[in-house]
Amino acid sequence: MTEIMFIISRIESMMYEVTFDPAQRKGKIIANISIVNENDLDRVLKLFRQAMHSGLAVSPYIKIIRSGEKFGNIEIEKGKAGIATVCSITIDGVLLKAGIPVKPKFGGVVEIHDGSPLRFTDILSYDSTTIDPLDVLMSQELTSVTEMMNTGSGKILANLREAPMAARDRIEQVLDSIVEAGFSCILEVGEPNSDILGVQVGRDKIGIAVIGGTNPMAVVQEHDIEINTQEMSILLDIEEMKHIDEIK
Repeated sequence: MTEIMFIISRIESMMYEVTFDPAQRKGKIIANISIVNENDLDRVLKLFRQAMHSGLAVSPYIKIIRSGEKFGNIEIEKGKAGIATVCSITIDGVLLKAGIPVKPKFGGVVEIHDGSPLRFTDILSYDSTTIDPLDVLMSQELTSVTEMMNTGSGKILANLREAPMAARDRIEQVLDSIVEAGFSCILEVGEPNSDILGVQVGRDKIGIAVIGGTNPMAVVQEHDIEINTQEMSILLDIEEMKHIDEIK
């Protein structure tokens, strides 16, 4: 009998392998790999660029994997192209490396109004599913990321983690260094023992809401372009990636 592995086990394993140092801008991050039709690549990159410029991705750094190339255990078949992007669980790995015991709790959909996050409208717990929650929620077509980019209001993908409130100052230092490294993905940091975006956190904890790494993919999906994303696919050295504005 095959044992069922909940997604939290894979997340925690990959968190420990993150070596990215925001100050040095070096080290390994967790990457999502998206597969698209080669003839859609230019359109997809244009939409990714819009999402990243709008701050609706973890990072603006990507890597293109061409048709016929092998990348980790993924081979890009003929007529396809791969795009590696930074997964938001990288943030948990950086916090963990800084000595902060962080616990990913769930992925969800956050309602945004006039550029400000209001509340989680849908959530799925990491420790009760075998599939990445953001993948499930994206497949249900619950997002309106394109509308958010155009009007400042809409529904985007995000996830939440908890950390000890005693580490609040250290957490803010680490998150500041992540933002300085070009990661514009911190949605909100809650107050100790207080709800964050309408969700209760544990006793003596604070919540940290981070924009989901799959929002650019949701934009592509909203434009009816075929895209297949494998979340938390691989560990990748950030120096192998380029800023999306450098991609020709």
